[in-house]
Amino acid sequence: MSRPRPDHTLVSPQVLRDWRLPEPTGGKEARGSILVVGGSTETVGAVLLAAEAALRSGAGKLQVVVPSKVAPHVSISLPEALVRGVPSTEAGAIRGSSAELFLDLAQQASAVLIGPGMADEPETRRLVEQLLPELQGPVALDALGLAAVTADPACLHHLGSNVVLTPNPAELAIALHVKPEEVDDDPAGAAQRLAEQTRAVVGLGGVTSWIAAPDGRLWADESGGAGLGVSGSGDVRAGIVAGLLARGAEPAQAAVWAAHLHGRAGERLAATVGQLGFLARELPPEIPRVMAEVDL
Repeated sequence: MSRPRPDHTLVSPQVLRDWRLPEPTGGKEARGSILVVGGSTETVGAVLLAAEAALRSGAGKLQVVVPSKVAPHVSISLPEALVRGVPSTEAGAIRGSSAELFLDLAQQASAVLIGPGMADEPETRRLVEQLLPELQGPVALDALGLAAVTADPACLHHLGSNVVLTPNPAELAIALHVKPEEVDDDPAGAAQRLAEQTRAVVGLGGVTSWIAAPDGRLWADESGGAGLGVSGSGDVRAGIVAGLLARGAEPAQAAVWAAHLHGRAGERLAATVGQLGFLARELPPEIPRVMAEVDL
């Protein structure tokens, strides 16, 4: 049985209107640059989904780091992006020793997203552990990008709360070293625990999205539906977070807005396609339309 819900703010369009995103101005540099690090030879689609979502959310300049084996494909699929290929393992995952090969891009980007589609936990953990000390933020960690946090929650403390973590419930349980049932029983409390341990904002996906800030603030977003429980949906949500960070949103704001944009995009598709049957790749084009709804 789930526990009573703690005090929180229920996200609504009015809540977002009272917490406006930074206005995009000028050219692509003024709108911020996003670096997406992820993928493997078997899961490059996750990077494509996250990268498009970041641009649809308002980021101006897109840069992507993927295994060199798939870099040509990504360049064709993302003509808007600078694509840098880095060495991979025999199984097709990014090598942990590759951080120095794209450190220049990471340090110059307005925001960095690490994790979508990454494979090989030890190699990914090594990569993130080498990269994080060289960054000042904002940073978003998704999926296997959370491996370093699972090993040491304090690895983010030097970034001064300028981080958003976007786990699903299973990933949150792994990060907290608890059974999945504990997260299912109290998702809000679990998100708050990880936020406290890491000093980062935690945006937990699920039937209700919970966003926990390290200072104790808590939001719940109930938009969405069963249709969002589809492969690639979480990659889109992580991309939205990163795109909003790149355009200047503060971490908590980016996570709260992303939860609502993601959920409402799913609702819009459900209204036309049906509750089940739409694809994650159909979500990003809906993001600007949901933003326009909020601005009404």
